[in-house]
Amino acid sequence: MELSEAVRARRMVRSYDPDRPVPGEAITRALDLAGRAPSAGFTQGWDFVVLSTSPQRELFWASTTDPHASPDPWLQGMRTAPVLVLCLSDPQRYLDRYAEDDKGWHDRDEERWPVPYWDVDTGMAALLILLSAVDDGLGACFFGVPPADRLAVLTAFGAPEDRRIVGVISLGYPAQEPDRRSPSLRRGRRPLGEIAHDGRFGVPWLPTHP
Repeated sequence: MELSEAVRARRMVRSYDPDRPVPGEAITRALDLAGRAPSAGFTQGWDFVVLSTSPQRELFWASTTDPHASPDPWLQGMRTAPVLVLCLSDPQRYLDRYAEDDKGWHDRDEERWPVPYWDVDTGMAALLILLSAVDDGLGACFFGVPPADRLAVLTAFGAPEDRRIVGVISLGYPAQEPDRRSPSLRRGRRPLGEIAHDGRFGVPWLPTHP
């Protein structure tokens, strides 16, 4: 599949066929591609925790949902995913990397960073997992973990407390009956001339630009 095809075909899938396991080689391929994402200083400050067994997945959902609340349709669909991938970033790895002699920020001050590149880089790696899923005929969805549940998730899976949960990716074969399309899609996709600017903010980049 061409990259442009994978990008255009990608969508957030929120309901899966629980009886079709994800092939191990597809998971490995996705993780290998994630490891090839760009990163500041080639720091590669990411970790991916793969939850591919029922006990592992149930532990995640138990760590992030109220057992007394009635599950909404979103949660019911997401819980059918046979694989979850926790995408973690490691800020300290970046601070240490940029304290090395070729960078020279020996004070390890986070204020030097214009944005948290540890999260940016992990997000780019996560996108490669999403595109790999499309290439393998799988469905995937990227979603977040509420801040209040962050420590419980890290503790449940033995991750260091200084890791940041950038997001979680659900993986699996889409359910035969398509899941409900997100109502947010009614907003429509912003046109190229609105999101791309030619030389100055507010000057649209035209598709016919040479």
